[in-house]
Amino acid sequence: MQCKVTLLDDTQFECELDKHAKAQELFTKVCDHINLLEKDYFGLTNCENQTGKIWLEPTKEIRKQVPGAVYEFTFSVKFYPPDPAQLTEDLTRYYLCLQVRKDIMSGILPCSFVTLSLLGSYTAQSELGEYDPELHGTDYVKDLSLAPGQSKELEEKVMELHRTYRSMTPAQADMLFLENAKKLAMYGVDLHQAKDLDGVDITLGVCSSGLMVYKDKLRINRFPWPKVLKISYKRSSFFIKIRPSEQEQYESTIGFKLPNYKASKKLWKVCVEHHTFFRVSTVEPPSSRRFLVLGSKFRYSGRTQAQTRQASSMIDRPAPHFARSASKRLSRNLDGVVSTHRGTRPVSAPVFSQAALMEAGIPMAPFDQPQTSTPIKAKEHAWCEFKWLLCDSKCLVKQPLMGLCSHSQPPLVQTHTVTITAASNSLSSGITTTEVPIVPTKTFTYESPKVGAPAPTITSEITSGTTVTTTTTHISKVVKSGSSETRVEKRIVITADSDAEQDKV
Repeated sequence: MQCKVTLLDDTQFECELDKHAKAQELFTKVCDHINLLEKDYFGLTNCENQTGKIWLEPTKEIRKQVPGAVYEFTFSVKFYPPDPAQLTEDLTRYYLCLQVRKDIMSGILPCSFVTLSLLGSYTAQSELGEYDPELHGTDYVKDLSLAPGQSKELEEKVMELHRTYRSMTPAQADMLFLENAKKLAMYGVDLHQAKDLDGVDITLGVCSSGLMVYKDKLRINRFPWPKVLKISYKRSSFFIKIRPSEQEQYESTIGFKLPNYKASKKLWKVCVEHHTFFRVSTVEPPSSRRFLVLGSKFRYSGRTQAQTRQASSMIDRPAPHFARSASKRLSRNLDGVVSTHRGTRPVSAPVFSQAALMEAGIPMAPFDQPQTSTPIKAKEHAWCEFKWLLCDSKCLVKQPLMGLCSHSQPPLVQTHTVTITAASNSLSSGITTTEVPIVPTKTFTYESPKVGAPAPTITSEITSGTTVTTTTTHISKVVKSGSSETRVEKRIVITADSDAEQDKV
């Protein structure tokens, strides 16, 4: 039996199964293929018709649930988590983002223009990375599916917001996307067409919090799961028994008319599954000693949300790397290596473009070239100071400056001011920054002065491809408690050498 599954990123997964295989076997193969562990929120649908999605029951054979001999399915989110931040892995949140985007494009999840702009900007950040004029240019979001009937005005607003994001990783963009999407009124609502007892057209929506009633796209009633005592159906009628309120004395039953028997049973199944998943802590296994069964034998057989969260807390593996659907981009890492990849950027390493670094006054020089005249410790110190310089120039990296020595004397307050002037403009156009690296390497030794001693001023010059002028000022101060505080102010000026000296490097 050949099965084909359409995934959330619109790719196809095909596998061969036994003709008596159950839906759970196919679902497990799909989750293994996409490396998904938090899989209880997802499911497989076999088709979409007038009654909406039809979910495969995991415990039944596939061929008994599919009419005909074509086994084509869709992998979708079945239970929308009310708080996506409680999901353990970024991969799960990314697939949830893909589902929400599909809901927006299909019109299931209506949004205002402001919300569409905000969600679209997070989508651009997640799929395309940080804005870089050299890589993106103009109209770079026109290929992204942001909204049905996507307009030029919406794209311009999305790009305007996207350009303001700095050092936001794709995982953070997905989190912000879901934090805003979960506040929408129709987030995670499974809609079913129905009529009330007076024959008025309404829509019933099932979600994590309960059963909603809509009329003309407005919610007119709400039945939370704690107030629902019983859910039942008979022929094409669907009934819910409501717990009496403080002012009421008796239980009340509310009925709805659905198009046919199958639609009524489908709504009943969806309500049972959502109520069990979100409200019940554990699911009892079905009893095998029931000789006479009245009504449907259907029971939710998966794990509940409480069990899923407990299992997710036990996940112990590195964050999986995965390719995003539109994230093929050119990036430069901190080692100066240019690479083209799909979504393998680590969460803790934002990408810095060449334009952003040049705007900050940072020369694009590789840091892995050998330096025979610099000791290993001095080289490590230069690497730490470069990371500090990025933070000082554009707040791109927040990395503390590594100290060279430690004493038991009063703490030193170090204030650094670093200025790097670029090489002369008269350099030959054929010489690139990678061929003429400017690497500021320095070795300093700090000595804490004694309390009450005059603060010395030290000026030194070091020439190694560049001219370095260093001024160190020690200021000692005795506070009221009798302890001493020493502040060290350091000014470093690094100036490039002449053209002839640059050619000798």
